[in-house]
Parts: sequence; structure tokens; C-alpha cells
Amino acid sequence: MAGTLYIVPTPIGNLDDITLRALRVLKEVELIAAEDTRHTQHLLSHFGIKTALTSYHEHNERDKARMLVERLKSGASIALVSDAGTPAVSDPGYRIVVEAIRAGIKVLPLPGAAALTTALCASGLPTDRFLFEGFLPAKSRERKGKLQSLRAETATLVFYEAPHRLLDTLGDLLKILGDREIAVARELTKVHEEFVRGNLSEVISALADRDIKGEIVLIVQGATGEAQVCEADLQAVIRQLVGDGMGVKEIAELLGERYGLAKKEVYRLALDLKAPKGSL
Repeated sequence: MAGTLYIVPTPIGNLDDITLRALRVLKEVELIAAEDTRHTQHLLSHFGIKTALTSYHEHNERDKARMLVERLKSGASIALVSDAGTPAVSDPGYRIVVEAIRAGIKVLPLPGAAALTTALCASGLPTDRFLFEGFLPAKSRERKGKLQSLRAETATLVFYEAPHRLLDTLGDLLKILGDREIAVARELTKVHEEFVRGNLSEVISALADRDIKGEIVLIVQGATGEAQVCEADLQAVIRQLVGDGMGVKEIAELLGERYGLAKKEVYRLALDLKAPKGSL
């Protein structure tokens, strides 16, 4: 008889957040497949669990998934864990779940910690509809392109981000999506847990001189369909984009879409504002 693959969430910071069921499963299975065995060993030692560990991460996922499925077929039950939170949600795990399902193996998910829902429920932004995008591209050009595709999305937007890219990403969010409401959640459930809430421009100012550390979740207001702007504010935005080195055509495309304006009118205004400063 085949074993069972358990998907076991682990705490995202505070070890007390693990569930009683998760502890029982981790004790009872024959093997724990962990993203980082050293990290998971700390968790197991804290709760006195002596179950064997094996590594399962993005670099060995393909080959290891097959090996683990063979173990499952032979009758062993395996618990899949990531370093923090729910496995397969912006973490390794998807491939072994797919392989197990294809092989007819029973897959049992346990409820538990996830940075996504922890940040969302305390963000102060609508939670009835949300779109989780995981990590945005690391390179600015690709990141801006992704954000361009999300401009009209009315659901609340949720992203994960690394601390060293936070300010760059916030700047791109402001440029592409406008000055929307945002909640920046940092170090959730840990000693230095923090929420910074406000419009993007306010949050950028609040974080500009900070040495940001820790895991970060961004909760961003969805499009409202009410992106009206007066000419004075539009001119200010154009001057800022010109100062950032953006071309007139790109500005017309960007602001035309953002505010629902005729792109040729934005182009004309941008041309007038940029012309005195030199050649186009």
C-alpha cells in the first residue's frame, strides 16, 4: 500500500504558531523532505522530533521528486516542509505534488502559517478579492513590464519582496500604478514585526533612510477606475518621469493608460515640458 505525502506548513517566525496536527505528522512520518535541512533541524530539535530529514530544494527538485515518489509508492509516508510557511507557495514543492498525484499517491495538505494571508488580513485593504503574484522580477525593466500588465487589475495585489530591492520596487509601483494605498509588512510574527501603511509616496518617504531587513510582503490597492488627475498634477508627474530619463513616447503610453487620457495629448504636454531643457 502506498504512503501519503503530507504538505506541512511551518512557522514563518514564531515557533509557537505551529499546529498540534503538524507536530504529530512530523513525528509519525518516515521522512521529512525539507528545503534546508539545517533550518528544519532547528525546528525539529525545538520540539524534540527525531524524524529523518532529506533535502528538497529548487536545485534538486526534478530528480529528488522522482526518488521521493518511489519511496511513497513503496509505502513510506513523507512530510514536505519549506523553510517557513506553506510549501509550494513561492517555495519548492510543486513538482513533487504533481508527481505524487500522477502516481496515484494520496496528498494531504495541512492548514497553517503563510505570510500571504498573515499580511493580507492586517493590511487594511480589501480582502474579498486579491491577486497573489509572488516575487516580482528582480530587474527593473521586467518588473515594470509586469506591473504594466497589472495596472487595470481591480483586486488587491499581493507581492513578496527582498529587502535590498524594496525601495526600487516601491518606486516602480508608484511610477506604474500611481499613488495607491499600500501596506508593507515586515518580519511577520517575529520580534521586530512591522506594518507601514499609507499611500506609496508616503511609505517611500518613511522608508527612504531606513536599513530595511527581513522578509517583506507588499499589499497594494487594486485599480479603482477613478484615476482622474488635474493638469498641474499631471505636469508634476511628467517632470518627475522626464527627470528619471523616461522618453516622451513612453511617458505618453504610461500616463495615458494610468489616467485614461488620450495618449497624443499626454505626448504633446510632455513634449512642451521637456523641450526647453534640451533636444528630444
